[in-house]
Amino acid sequence: MKVLFLTAALVLVSCSHKYPDPSSPLPENMEEAVTSNFRTPENEERDEYQHPKETLDFFGVKPTMTVVEISPRDGYFTEILAPYLAKQGQLYLAIPRMPPRPSQVLKENEKKLQDILLRNHEVQNHTKIIPFEPVDKRNRIPKDFADAVVTFNSVHNWVAKRSAQASFQFFYDVLKPGGTLGIVQHRIRAGKKRVPKSGYMYEKEVIFFATKAGFKLVDRSEINANPRDTADYPAGVWTLPPTYRLGDKDKDKYEDIGESDRMTLKFIKP
Repeated sequence: MKVLFLTAALVLVSCSHKYPDPSSPLPENMEEAVTSNFRTPENEERDEYQHPKETLDFFGVKPTMTVVEISPRDGYFTEILAPYLAKQGQLYLAIPRMPPRPSQVLKENEKKLQDILLRNHEVQNHTKIIPFEPVDKRNRIPKDFADAVVTFNSVHNWVAKRSAQASFQFFYDVLKPGGTLGIVQHRIRAGKKRVPKSGYMYEKEVIFFATKAGFKLVDRSEINANPRDTADYPAGVWTLPPTYRLGDKDKDKYEDIGESDRMTLKFIKP
């Protein structure tokens, strides 16, 4: 069984679109990682909402660390972390196994991650894949090996699959004592009614899962806040950019709102 693609599929592929410059030197610091020529223009355009440098600095990610990125999807943060850690650190991508009949989005995300790792030999050598199967008792993951675990806008998926608590236990298991868990998640403000399967969560829900697993909340930030986001859209958070699930309907309005309001939480494993 393959994880998503990479354990046996790092093969050269031809692509029609223009790549970033793979001959660029590896970044020396986080600022260079965010502004490097390893990144695609499509991802750079999202930086005003993702705040990658500020977010990763807030989590305390350093170039010598072993970092686990959970469910990297299209690789927005992978594109930054992989070159950043390629000199002195190590990046693990914890990826769910591909379902028997994957959606087009999953296939596209698989290809985007492939492309990121194929850009540079050192990036490949310092990026490894582990299965993200927190409810599978046969999943023999390494324990206590990571300095940091980071995940972006995925907690609602685990809630929908009823695997949220098991997921947070997975994070706790892979982290060294003193290691950091950094979470960004679409947020609905306290006091507002949350529609199930909207993609939004209350901060208190995420904090509950983490602390129940044994983590201690040490800081929170408004780096990724967006007060224009009312969190009450017909197609949930996917109404907003970059998805625009309603197509052209009211697109200008949603474009003006921008990407979702997000909580940014930092935990440690005692």
